[in-house]
Amino acid sequence: MTQFTDLSQNPHYGQPVQTSGEPLGRARAAMLMVHGRGARAEDILTLAGPLALPGFTFLAPQAAGNTWYPNRFLEPVELNEPWLSSALGRLGDLLEQIRRNGVPYERTILLGFSQGACLALEFAARNARRYGGIAGLSGALIGAPDAPRQDSGALAGTPVFLGCSEDDFHVPKERVDQTAILLRKLGGVVTERLYPGLGHTTNDDEIAAVRAMMQKALAAI
Repeated sequence: MTQFTDLSQNPHYGQPVQTSGEPLGRARAAMLMVHGRGARAEDILTLAGPLALPGFTFLAPQAAGNTWYPNRFLEPVELNEPWLSSALGRLGDLLEQIRRNGVPYERTILLGFSQGACLALEFAARNARRYGGIAGLSGALIGAPDAPRQDSGALAGTPVFLGCSEDDFHVPKERVDQTAILLRKLGGVVTERLYPGLGHTTNDDEIAAVRAMMQKALAAI
């Protein structure tokens, strides 16, 4: 993870975090929710309603300027710096905060939508370990097609859900397929569902899949 010595190069530092569900410190499991481009933490946190399960805390960080990085996720990584490294660092800091408050990585789920899904998936690939789950809704791994990757660690059986429209204007189907392949190579148990005519949004089937992932995380206690 990039270490910033100049805070002006760390745009997401100190941005607020919205919460819902069980207070952190009393929760048995956690979900880190990452909003999309142009949205706010409050927007992704609306999913905490249909996803609510006893014992879960939900944390949704806010991106500076409502965007985690400025260019498309398919651009070369360097074109999205330093915003991308700042965003990845923010997720890492929050996951560590969750762990310090008694919820281990094995009971913490990373969920993102759109640009937030790309960020959550990218973080998990770069920092592979056993998580409670990873849910990428209308997103895929970040970087130019066929660019070499230097991912480390192993997902070690982490359940992964990838949901996207078959014809999403922002997220090519082929990139979702590639993401599924890579996360399987890292040891993730990947479920990929491509929905005809969904558009760039979520649906009830995706919510049901994420709830099932959450229930498994709680059952692992």
